[in-house]
Amino acid sequence: MVEDFKGRETWRIFKIMSEFVEGFEELSGVDTAVSIFGSARFKRKSKYYRDTYRIAKLLAENGYSIITGGGPGVMEAANKGAYEGGGMSIGLNITLPMEQKANPYQNKALQFKYFFARKVMFVKYAMGYICMPGGFGTLDEFFEALTLIQTHKIYRFPLILFGKDYWHGLMDWMNNVMVREGTVSKSEMTIISLTDDVDEVLAIINAHREWKLEQRGKAKIEAGP
Repeated sequence: MVEDFKGRETWRIFKIMSEFVEGFEELSGVDTAVSIFGSARFKRKSKYYRDTYRIAKLLAENGYSIITGGGPGVMEAANKGAYEGGGMSIGLNITLPMEQKANPYQNKALQFKYFFARKVMFVKYAMGYICMPGGFGTLDEFFEALTLIQTHKIYRFPLILFGKDYWHGLMDWMNNVMVREGTVSKSEMTIISLTDDVDEVLAIINAHREWKLEQRGKAKIEAGP
């Protein structure tokens, strides 16, 4: 029997639509949120796990929701920090054959099959990205956000790389090769912040929140009564 691939592809469209609809409905009330990315492979005793927990807890205590991929490692640390910091802890879980197991520190959890639908939710509901040390997935999220900001497809927001020892090689290559060759400009590199300081992360995110509130205030004045 010949399988009806066209029929299957047609029905897949509805599955994709359902993921977007559920995401938009479940996250519609989320405003001041920060998406945190990083490796699922770091253990709880890892320095990066502890750093992530501290960052997420501090952000939660200052009124921010935290969005992660919902899995173990850095994602668990971020959700745990948000949860124990009294903030909204959001997990956008993905169905994978390995590694991805939902962590227990989510007070709002969504399940996705399609990466692209999930990635829309990360960027749509975040006012900043924090990329902890991670692998291909973290790089994917980082460079996609960087590209969207560079091409003005989304408003500029803080794009933070945390962990100078881990990220300095990438930043050196971008500055010393890409900028030198003219494939990116020096001004475009200012989109990225590199730090080891938890308090600096909060200061960067706070400054952006204040700017956003200021812009909203101006828009209301211009709109009039």
